Amino acid sequence: MKNIYSLITTLCLLAVFGCVSLIPSQTAAAPDNTSKRAILVVSFGTTYPETMKATIEAIENKMAAEFPDYEIRRAFTSRIIIKKLAERDGVKIDTEVEALAKLKAEGFSEVIVQPLHISAGEEFDMVKDVVKRLEAANAFGNIVLGRPILYYMGQAGKTDDYLAAAKALELQYPKLKKNEAIVLMGHGGVHPGNSSYAAMQQRLSDAGYKNVYVYTVEGYPSLNGVITKLKADKVKKVTLMPFMLVAGDHAANDMAGDEKDSAKNVLLAAGFKVNTYLHGMGENVNIQEIYVQHTKDAIAELNNPKTKKH
Repeated sequence: MKNIYSLITTLCLLAVFGCVSLIPSQTAAAPDNTSKRAILVVSFGTTYPETMKATIEAIENKMAAEFPDYEIRRAFTSRIIIKKLAERDGVKIDTEVEALAKLKAEGFSEVIVQPLHISAGEEFDMVKDVVKRLEAANAFGNIVLGRPILYYMGQAGKTDDYLAAAKALELQYPKLKKNEAIVLMGHGGVHPGNSSYAAMQQRLSDAGYKNVYVYTVEGYPSLNGVITKLKADKVKKVTLMPFMLVAGDHAANDMAGDEKDSAKNVLLAAGFKVNTYLHGMGENVNIQEIYVQHTKDAIAELNNPKTKKH
């Protein structure tokens, strides 16, 4: 499947970039201090307008304030969401390939691509693949990819992204009483990046967050596994929160929906009292600051390419 996507991406790049070669250039373009610069903010996307405004748009606005010398652009990686927004609302959102093609056509020579993904999973790999191909083709004078929320952990000389996320989330936690806990719902999947969620659970435990648990909708850790832990720890009441950028379909249905298999109802059936917190992580100003910092780190990479790690 990955090979098919790689081929499709290459064909798309050839189509939208026209004469831009995918063969590495022998010499890189000299930096131009007067060049047009942009930050492309890339997320999976959402079809929920209110959460889009409160999360994605809020982060873009913060980027605009923090980086006044850069133009801020938006792209989504989900083709399904892009299609639905176009058909339902008449709203056109660019894919990461289309957005980069526009920046090239408009003469931008420095582009910071900052993903709003939580982990370095499948969607992050999609963006990474495009950026690496354009970098190799010397399509821009400078192009660099930022990192998602969860990337570095315990690496010498690097920020512990997992601990930073754990501390940032404190802002949205209710005051917990004895036998109460937070349960964070991540997306998950079969990609190796799914291991970030288990690593986050371990990092939370190591940092003393004994009453915070992580599960995923489509991977490991599972909700059933968390329920086993909750019972072992004698928890009686939980607050469900999305460990996702937006509070979209997964939060409204898989987490807090009225269906029998929603996390809320599964927990209720297991004997727990349940509160739900229907706000995406992107609303959390501390999480927003993490994305800003990751963008600053990406810009720093342009000045010191030896620090590049992905």
